[in-house]
Amino acid sequence: MNTPKGLRLHIGIFGRRNVGKSSILNAIVHQNVSIVSAVMGTTTDPVEKAMELQPIGPVLFIDTAGLDDEGSIGNMRVERTKAVFGRTDLALLVTDGTWGHYESQIFEELRQRNIPWIAVLNQADRVDYSLLQAELSAQNIVSVVTSAHTGNGMDALLQAIIRIAPADFLESKQLVGDLVPHDANVLLVIPIDKEAPKGRLIMPQVQTIRDLLDNQVSCTICRENKVSEMLGNLKNPPALVITDSQAFGIVSPQVPHDIMLTGFSVLFARFKGDLNTLARGAAVISRLKPGDRILIAEACTHHPIQDDIGRVKIPGWLRQKVGNDIQIDVVSGSDFPPNLQEYQLIIHCGACMWTRRQMLERIRQAAALNVPITNYGMAIAEFHGILARALEPFPEALEAWRNA
Repeated sequence: MNTPKGLRLHIGIFGRRNVGKSSILNAIVHQNVSIVSAVMGTTTDPVEKAMELQPIGPVLFIDTAGLDDEGSIGNMRVERTKAVFGRTDLALLVTDGTWGHYESQIFEELRQRNIPWIAVLNQADRVDYSLLQAELSAQNIVSVVTSAHTGNGMDALLQAIIRIAPADFLESKQLVGDLVPHDANVLLVIPIDKEAPKGRLIMPQVQTIRDLLDNQVSCTICRENKVSEMLGNLKNPPALVITDSQAFGIVSPQVPHDIMLTGFSVLFARFKGDLNTLARGAAVISRLKPGDRILIAEACTHHPIQDDIGRVKIPGWLRQKVGNDIQIDVVSGSDFPPNLQEYQLIIHCGACMWTRRQMLERIRQAAALNVPITNYGMAIAEFHGILARALEPFPEALEAWRNA
């Protein structure tokens, strides 16, 4: 149960009020996670429950408020429900027998976002679904008849979830293990600065180490001021050096050019997003001019520190490169402004705590408005003039950056 939320399959549960969404969640996890009541609109904010669902592995169920909620508060609940679409990998559309405007609205949203989904025909202990099920089958829509009250159909629902789950959740994902031979050694450069959490490593570093171990690859770790010394002490040179992006400028001169060098953020650009698109976005930095407007977006919310990467360092590098007239806005968490077309570039964090779908949704929104987008690490490498080197392990992305 300690798997990070960003590596779990997110299963959103949608539908009208009082169709049994919360009851379905409780029946699946065999716990009273969501409050169940006959009162309309009992579920207000999204309710999350993590569990292990084999053979998929770690999943996160998200129970939402009904899309037919009413009034000023109800409209706010609906907006929070709609926001869940952006992080849903697989959806359950629950009905109690009614199939009309709201179900069609949800179906169309899922179709446009290319999210696989299942029609959950709930309360079958009192509703005859034979006609609706035939209509859905004729449209090649997967449906399962259930009764959360009696438990009937729950096994069939779980099997349907497993059957239509995105393939990448049933296959092993690799951050770096596919880039080097199994008998290789990789040098990880991890600075310990004000942003390093006391007594532990940050998530991208931990996940990279685990990925290397899973692929039978050895790794050596040092700080940014010990790279030359560590390379001299190693019997054989590492197949790859991976550094924290903020140390690119210090580490790059210490690593001979016959040793590949990249950054944790570059790895996560591929793991959580679209590396080629983010590489093209980084190329825009060299073309920025005074008066341009830049959006810096962070997935997480945190209290800014003195040398905060998103609020201090990156804005400082932008002003050094372009001038003080450049306009910079910073957002965090789920905030993502609707006026993206006003920006010449979006610089996003590595999204280490998010799912890949969440990051791809941000990339999709930017692409729809022809707004370039990149991430912190790739932007920092561009600031220091070493992005070409950081992209060497990824020839296609390197070409995309050169041709942008």
